[in-house]
Amino acid sequence: MASSALPSRTLHRRALPSSTPCHPATETFAPGAVSRRRAAVRLLSAGFLTAVAPPPSLAARRGRVVVPPEDYATAPDGLKYYDLVEGKGPTAEKGSTVLVHFDCIYRGITAVSSRESKLLAGNRSIAQPYEFIVGSLPGKERKRDFADNANGLYSAQAAPKPPAAMYTITEGMKRRVIVPPELGYGKRGMSEIPPDAPFELDIELLEAVSPAKE
Repeated sequence: MASSALPSRTLHRRALPSSTPCHPATETFAPGAVSRRRAAVRLLSAGFLTAVAPPPSLAARRGRVVVPPEDYATAPDGLKYYDLVEGKGPTAEKGSTVLVHFDCIYRGITAVSSRESKLLAGNRSIAQPYEFIVGSLPGKERKRDFADNANGLYSAQAAPKPPAAMYTITEGMKRRVIVPPELGYGKRGMSEIPPDAPFELDIELLEAVSPAKE
């Protein structure tokens, strides 16, 4: 019986000569055509295109006022400050007893704040203003008297320890200060503020009682 299998077929592929040069693909344009890159350059030079603005900083996105470094004033002791809001009431002076809220900001993050004073009972926080005498020794007012109210038991100074710079620079209604490490938290740091790091200090003056005149 004859085989019904089809005859085998052999495929031959023609190889290109090895000496044939290989050229990269290039764009070709019809006469009068302009490439996209050249068209963009022409539009930019003609003023039809504008550069894309950089994204806003983290502070700006969180609604904080961004103060250029050149806008800061310099206090007699060398501290840089900027008045965010100028007060119209009594001015805090050396010897004045003041109530303030303070926020220490490091790289856009609030690391230490009187608005997050820790209660001694429970794990809640309260916004307790900080009381001190302008020009006094830092930390002298941190007494440990206790009070009990609806919020829970807390000390008279439940707010965290403020930086030393606050005791001399508090004056206006709302002020921002650039605090150097030696007038901040020094070599130990505090919370998210690392050792030997400068940071921003926002001070909001709530009340000022001038010293009694003798």
